[in-house]
Amino acid sequence: MDHLKQIAARLPDHGVDAMLCSSQPGEYYAVGINGEGYALVAPAAARYITDSRYTEAAEEAVTGAEVLTVSKGRGYADLINEFTDAHSIKTLGVEEGYMTLAQYEGLKKALHARLIPAGKLLAGLRAAKDEEELSRMLAAQRITDDAFTEICGFIRPGMTEAEIAAKLTYEMLRRGAQRMSFDPIVASGPNGSRPHAIPGARQVQRGEFITMDFGCVYEGYCSDMTRTVALGEVDEDKRRVYDTVLQAQLAGIAASRAGVPGKDIDDAARAVIEAAGYGRFFGHGYGHSLGLEIHESPNANARETAPLPVGAMVSAEPGIYIPGQFGVRIEDVVRMEEGGCTDITRSPKELIIL
Repeated sequence: MDHLKQIAARLPDHGVDAMLCSSQPGEYYAVGINGEGYALVAPAAARYITDSRYTEAAEEAVTGAEVLTVSKGRGYADLINEFTDAHSIKTLGVEEGYMTLAQYEGLKKALHARLIPAGKLLAGLRAAKDEEELSRMLAAQRITDDAFTEICGFIRPGMTEAEIAAKLTYEMLRRGAQRMSFDPIVASGPNGSRPHAIPGARQVQRGEFITMDFGCVYEGYCSDMTRTVALGEVDEDKRRVYDTVLQAQLAGIAASRAGVPGKDIDDAARAVIEAAGYGRFFGHGYGHSLGLEIHESPNANARETAPLPVGAMVSAEPGIYIPGQFGVRIEDVVRMEEGGCTDITRSPKELIIL
């Protein structure tokens, strides 16, 4: 996972002499640490600059780059300028999508090199995961799958959505997760019609669906999955919706392969839901990429016309949400490959009756 060389090789394509990685995912991708600092990458050298809170961790984690610590009278701008002057760097790429206007203007005023928006450089590299990145995402997904197995034996009528969310968090942390990829979503009964419902004091009841969307971070990389389960038997309308969502997801997965635009995958899944008469109840896109962040590019939605690269990790999450009644979402993560894809999610997708 020598990302420094990959970044350096792409610099000419984006018209910059060096890259300044300032976001947490950007610096982690470049040098393997989530501190607070800057990673500088040039063809002949790299430097990671941080403060004393992260020096020891950086010296242990960072390879291939010089580690420097800011001090009184020798701040970030000074150490960046030393680097750019020493390597005759005139243009410096920045992650414009992660910077505040104040941060950009401050750097523009203080630095000798000219700042050039070059966020697409890192986004393009991050879109295709290498084998080491894949192994970390697989480990994160195994933790998530195991937590789902545990939660299915835990849920009882009368528990609150918040209790279930807390249990999911605990089970992932105790299995080795660094943190959650995002705050878990647990939505029962009519709350299920809200794709991003916030778990609350509502008690789960028999005859209802419970949608759980959750994931964790392992060694910097995210997992993401959603399962909708039934607490006791559900009526035929609910089963029909569940089966429709499952068939839509399977259609999307069947259409997933490197080289096709995300729009085509979204179309394949959406066609199933529309044919069943539920099209107006599926408002979001079919899927998104994930890795160092829970939402990355490229996407598998109606707006994505660029072909997906080999190694892209994309969620497969169609849903149907009937306002005031219930909702169903099923989500896996697949790896785009030549001629198809590999689903890294192991949890069963057939309707589980608790």
